[in-house]
Amino acid sequence: MKKTILPLLACALCFGLMTSCVSNKKMIYLQGATTAYALPQEIKDYLELQVQPDDQLAISVASRDVELLQRFNNNTLIGGGNNSQTGTNTINVSCVSYFRVDKDGNIQFPIFGTIHVGGMTTGEVSSMIQDRMRNEGYVFDAVVNTKIMSFKVTVMGDVKNPGTQTYQGERLTILEALGKAGDLNNSAYRNNVLVIREENGQRKAYEINLLDNQTVFSSPAYYLQQNDVIYVQPNKSQRVKGSTSYTWLSVGSTVVGMIVSIVSLIVALKK
Repeated sequence: MKKTILPLLACALCFGLMTSCVSNKKMIYLQGATTAYALPQEIKDYLELQVQPDDQLAISVASRDVELLQRFNNNTLIGGGNNSQTGTNTINVSCVSYFRVDKDGNIQFPIFGTIHVGGMTTGEVSSMIQDRMRNEGYVFDAVVNTKIMSFKVTVMGDVKNPGTQTYQGERLTILEALGKAGDLNNSAYRNNVLVIREENGQRKAYEINLLDNQTVFSSPAYYLQQNDVIYVQPNKSQRVKGSTSYTWLSVGSTVVGMIVSIVSLIVALKK
């Protein structure tokens, strides 16, 4: 009996260990990151968002002179506090206007007319408009700020909450977007997440292996851009509902459990 029990027990243990090792290896994100980033490393590949067609921009102009701002036909006037530059109690007023970027990358700005902003960062847009207002004598103390209001990405495939999400701010990583979508389901492939991007009139595709920290952090798609599409592929067992892969895995796990129970019972009875 011992000759029968020992091989069965060995097989059961090996099967359990193999299943555990394979599943962990395929589920853990950013493997090796604790070693690779044990010491702080400089972030070299961070790119600011660039304005693209169909973006909605919010451009605010602050000044101490309300009358100078009125000529720009602003939508909203917001009262401010003390003037930080002069230390006086003069109230700053900000006007906020909203613009949609056309297919050629242009906006129609009051007084200035057509301004090309496509491919520029928000900081560059702000500096350009601010310099024109000051240098051309429209608003001598103008302070301009620009924000992209329509930063959205779409997450599809084998995640808990697929759909299109709109985000605040101008910095979003693929890890944050997947987290916002509820993370990947257990049945999803983690080694070939696809990011589809339209940029400068071209469509590009990037594959990211979430299991490999080097692949994730060095990918051009680690920092997302407006209108990116993320697709998470389901594994083969999920392509056809009720497929045999998970069925056999479930049956195998059950059989292993039964064998271990039987062996334990036999050993106990022999005692």
